[in-house]
Amino acid sequence: MESRGMKKWRPFATMPEQYIGLQEVINKQAEVAQPVLTEEQMEQINFTLIEALHTNKQVYLTYYKQAQCITETGFIQFVDSLGDLFIFIDDVFELKNKMRLSELIDVRFA
Repeated sequence: MESRGMKKWRPFATMPEQYIGLQEVINKQAEVAQPVLTEEQMEQINFTLIEALHTNKQVYLTYYKQAQCITETGFIQFVDSLGDLFIFIDDVFELKNKMRLSELIDVRFA
């Protein structure tokens, strides 16, 4: 008699929304916080961008978007340090991408 009562009582079956909440917590852990750059690193990025602009060398751009670090290859077309803006032409789709300098984490020559 007692064991039948135990079988009936299934606490987890009645809590799908808590499970979903847990899933979200797990997904959030895959996200990364935006790295904070030093003044020196920011200057270095700026310098590399401007050099890439003038020499038309290909660069690897690493930037922060939607809680992830993304690296792309492309060519720098325009840099506006004061306006926190640059334009790069993506290597794969040959599309112009307007981006904020503040989103950049790293720039290096390909």
